[in-house]
Amino acid sequence: MRSYPKSHRGFTLVEMVVVIVITGIIGGMVAVFIRAPVQGYADSARRAEMTDIADTALRRIGRDLRTAVPNSVRIPVAAGSTYIEFMPTKDGGRYRVDATGGGGGCGAAGDDLDFTAPDTCFEIVGSPITFVAGDQIVVGSTQSDGSLPYKSAAAGGVMRQIASGGVGTQQVVKMTSTVAFPASSELDGHRFEVVPADQQAVTYACTGTLGPLDANGDGQGALTRYWAYGFINPQAASPGGRSAILADKVSACNFVYNISNARDSLVAISLTITRGGESVNLYHEIHVNNIP
Repeated sequence: MRSYPKSHRGFTLVEMVVVIVITGIIGGMVAVFIRAPVQGYADSARRAEMTDIADTALRRIGRDLRTAVPNSVRIPVAAGSTYIEFMPTKDGGRYRVDATGGGGGCGAAGDDLDFTAPDTCFEIVGSPITFVAGDQIVVGSTQSDGSLPYKSAAAGGVMRQIASGGVGTQQVVKMTSTVAFPASSELDGHRFEVVPADQQAVTYACTGTLGPLDANGDGQGALTRYWAYGFINPQAASPGGRSAILADKVSACNFVYNISNARDSLVAISLTITRGGESVNLYHEIHVNNIP
C-alpha cells in the first residue's frame, strides 16, 4: 500500500462540514446587515416611481387648465369632487367690431360681428387661423359656473361651430348657427377662443374604488382623462368618448375650484397613490385665467 506525504492529503469530511457551517454563519450575518439597505433601495425606488406618476399626471392637468376657455371649468360640488371638466383651446383672436361703413358682406374683409341680429361671419383682427371640420368658437363666456359654453345656442349659449366653408387657413370666421349671440357676450376685449374638434370638452375623473386598499395594499382607483365626447349639459362624471389612464393605484383624489376671484380663479388638486401599503400624496394648484 502506497503512502502519501501529509502535504498531499485532502480535506476530511469533518473539515468540509465545519467550513460549510462557518460559511453559512458568515452569510447569514452578511444578509442581516445588507437586508435593510436593499429594502430601503427598493422602497425608495417605489416611492420615486409613484411620485413621478403623480407629478406627471398633475402637470398634464395643469397644462390643460391653463389653456382652458375662460369660465369653462366646472366641477359638480364647490367644496370638492373627484372629477373636473373644461374646454381646451388651440387658438384664439379678436373679432372686428364697428367696421368702417357698417362692415363688409359675410366672408368679406371688414365684416364685423353683429350682436343685435343673427350673424354667421366676422373678420379676425390679426393673423389668420387654421380651422378644421368640427372646430368650435366661443365668444364672451362670462359665467364663473361654466354654464354658458355648454349651453346650446337656442338656450343662450356662446359657442358656435365652424361652417364647412370656413375650414382651412382663414381671415374670416364662418359659423353654422344662425342664432344671434346673447347681448351679454359682447365684451370690451372683443376676444374669441377656438375649441379643437379632436378634443372638444375634456374631463379628468378619478374612477374605481377610492379609499379601501386591495389585498396587496394597493389603491383601487385610477385617474382617467376623457375627451372627444362632445359637449354635455348637465355635467357627467364618466362622459364616454375616448379615454386614457394617467395614474393607477389611486387611493384618494380631490378637485377644488375656487371662484371667489372671478378673473383669476384657482384649481387645487390632491392626489394619493398607494402601493404595497405605502402612499405618496401630491398637492397642486393651478391659476385659471377667466378673462374672456
